[in-house]
This record gives sequence, C-alpha cells and structure tokens, in this order.
Amino acid sequence: MKHTKTYIKRTLETSKGAIVIEGPVTRSELEKYHFHEHLTAFRPPSKQFEAILDIANISEGRIIIARTEETIIGYVTYLHPDPLERWSTFHMQDLIELGAIEIIPEYRGERVGSSLIEVSISDEYMENYIIISTEYYWHWDLEGTNLSIWNYRKVMEKMMAAGGLLPAPTDDPEIISHPANCLMVRIGKNVPQESLETFDLLRFLGRHNNRSMREGI
Repeated sequence: MKHTKTYIKRTLETSKGAIVIEGPVTRSELEKYHFHEHLTAFRPPSKQFEAILDIANISEGRIIIARTEETIIGYVTYLHPDPLERWSTFHMQDLIELGAIEIIPEYRGERVGSSLIEVSISDEYMENYIIISTEYYWHWDLEGTNLSIWNYRKVMEKMMAAGGLLPAPTDDPEIISHPANCLMVRIGKNVPQESLETFDLLRFLGRHNNRSMREGI
C-alpha cells in the first residue's frame, strides 16, 4: 500500500495569539523547531521529540503539529499499531493508530487538540484507512486538569469526534479492564469490505480465539 501524504496548513486564532496547525511534516521540517519543555505526558520532552522524529521517517507515519513561529506546542501522531499490540495481529496495511496527542497546558481549552485532528483528517488519503485510538484513563492528566475520569472521557470523545472517531465495542483486555477506557474508530469511505471484516475479527479477537479452541481449529 502506498501511503500518500498531502501537506495541509491552517492558522488557528487563540487567546494567546495565532498558531499554525500543519502536517504531515517531515523530519527535516520538525528539526527546524523547538519542542516545548512542557510536552511531558509520555516521556521527557527530548526523548519524545526523538520518537516523533523517528515516526516522521516511517512510510505510513504522520506527524501533525501545532506551533508558534518556532516552538511546537502540540502534536498528533499516526502510524501502524505497535507489533506487540493485538491491533497488529493481521498486519493490516490500511489500519493506522492515532498513537499520541498532546498539547501544552497553556493552550488547553483553545481547540488545539480538535484542530490537530481536523487537519490530519483533511487529507483525502485518510479515507483509505481504518483509524483507531485506544484511550486508557491512566494516560490522562486528571491531576493537571482537575477533571474527573468521566468528565475527561467526555472531553476526549468530543475531541476525537472532530475527526470522526467514535467509540466502538471490543473485547480487548486492557480496554475492558476499566469502564472509562474505550476504543475510538473512524472508517474511511474507501476502506474495502474485506478490511472491515478483518477489523471486526480483530476487535473481538478474544471471542474468535476462544471459539477456535472449542472447535479445535
């Protein structure tokens, strides 16, 4: 599968001034900017920036950033699921994961997150993908936002809905381990029926495996 990428750029007016939302951006473009020191949700900023630079070099990898003139203050990443995750079981080329989205605290409440997702989905080629996002409450900044688990879940759902990602059922053990966790999914209009059937199997892999064991397959 050829992972075609079309660069899109928009300006977002915020209470702190205008920022640029753009991408997918290349590694060389990313290296022109400073990665904000408050982007610490997943690992130390320097390490996270290294990870983002690496994703930008992957054929299907997509990095959309929010920046001031020279500083990245938010980003969203897309790539194939990690080989250790169940979502990579069938090696689906048209399945990509919204792997991370992060905005510095100073810009929360300014629609930066939803704008990042809107810009990422604006690329017509995204209609060829099934896009997933696995939401786990233990990744959420509940302390920093002073939100309850359920209010944070509502915020996440609203932000993901900006790109057409909606909650979908699954029997994935990590997701069903807590009722606030969820699988968010967007099905592109060009995704073939065969991929839809494979994805349905993937969502309920535990049920399929148990049936196979009972039937001796």
